[in-house]
Formats: sequence, structure tokens, C-alpha cells
Amino acid sequence: MARQKGLIKYVGTIGDVRHFKIKGEKGYFAGLVGGPTAEQVLTADEFKRTRENMAEFAGCASVGKAIRAAFSPLKHMFSRRLTGTLMGVIKKINLEDGSEARGQRAILITQVPQYLEGLDFDPRLSLTSVLRIPFTLTPLAARIGSTLAVPVFQPQNFLNVPTGATHFRLVNAVSAISDYVFNAESKVYEPKVADQNGVSGTAFTDYIDVKLPTEAISLEAKLLNDLEPSADVAVLNAVGVEFYQKVGDNYYLFASGNAMQLVDVF
Repeated sequence: MARQKGLIKYVGTIGDVRHFKIKGEKGYFAGLVGGPTAEQVLTADEFKRTRENMAEFAGCASVGKAIRAAFSPLKHMFSRRLTGTLMGVIKKINLEDGSEARGQRAILITQVPQYLEGLDFDPRLSLTSVLRIPFTLTPLAARIGSTLAVPVFQPQNFLNVPTGATHFRLVNAVSAISDYVFNAESKVYEPKVADQNGVSGTAFTDYIDVKLPTEAISLEAKLLNDLEPSADVAVLNAVGVEFYQKVGDNYYLFASGNAMQLVDVF
């Protein structure tokens, strides 16, 4: 539908004519509505590069979906922008592969894990701005999980506690994510180790009073059934903090103030 601009100027479409503005140019422009057909995009030589980009985009989307699904028990700490953020990071990983032709480049997290390390699940609320006490993550033998170690600290000094919160919990979460490769027969990207892809494990501390000093924390998280990942599978290790309000005997999770980060990939 056209939209009037002043007395006679408008942007939009009337019939087969599309009127529009071009950034940096004066005046209004018009052109016929149209474009390539779906068949042309899928078959014509001039759209070969487009098809290559589409294939790799779909592959990156599949990896991003696998990561989000693996950490879905903690999705209350995801931002709405996480899908796009992950796509950007995974595309960088995709571009690192020089062994395959364009349009079939593999997504090898095990080869360049540093791209995912430090990724906040909500970039507007980084873990380091909420949890300011130093901690360590130590992978377990055979990469079946990790141990989160946090020294004694006073929560009110080292936590960004939301107003009204009475307690918090720390979270240690691990997920196995396979490298992905392009299947020339199916024309889609698939995990190299499908039966291990997305296997995860999550551990929580007890509810801790925000007004009292903590004890030293050692929190071990393991992959389901003590899975030992293969060489083509990376273990993504996230650390998070959740805030609660205690009412009677119940703890109610805050909708905001929670934060989680992919701290390590091993």
C-alpha cells in the first residue's frame, strides 16, 4: 500500500510500480515490482554465489539452533538477539575452513573454539558485570564435564543484586556440540557425530542468601551419562547466576538481572 508524503509524494507500491527513497539521494524513485523467480535462484548460473551463501547460512543456523537447544533449560537468560549474535559468531567459524569449496565449508568449532568463548547469552547484561568475583573452570578427565570453583565472598560486594532479590544460585552448564559438515547428497549441513550433538548437563548451587558471606563453592557439571565426547565434538561450558525472592518456603525466579556466559570451550 502506498503512503502519501506531503501533497503528492509517497513511498510504497501502486499496481506494478514501486516508489521509494534512496539513502543519500534527493527526491523519490520508482521502479517496476519484480525479481528473480525461485527456480532461477535455485538453477541459474548467475545465482550460483547466492546458492552457496544460502547453503552456508542454513548450516550456521542449524548449529546456532543446536546450541540454543542444548542450553534451553536456561533460556530465561537468553536475550531476543541471541539468535543473531550466534549466527554472526558461527559464520566466522564457518569462514575459517579452507578445506572445502565455497558453499560447503565446514563449521568446525573444535578447531576455532575461541570465537565462542566469552559470548554472553544476553549482551546487554554481561556475566562479568553481575558476578565480579574471580572463579575458575577446570575440565574433568575425558571432557565429561567441568568443575566451577568460587572462593568465599560477600554477595553484596561482588554481585549486582537486583532490588528485592533475597537469594541467588550459581549455574555450571556443559553441552556437547559436534562439528558440522556439508552432505553433498542431502545438500544440507549435518553434525559429524549426531548421537553426541546437544548432549548436556547442568548443576546449580543451593539457594544462597545475598546478605550472608558464602562458603567456598565447588560445583561439578557432567554431560548426560558421563558422555566422553569424540575428537569432533566440542564441549561448551557456560556459567550463570540467577536471582530469587524467597516468600515463605518458596523461591521465585526474577525475570531480569540473571546473566550467563559461554566462558570456555574445550
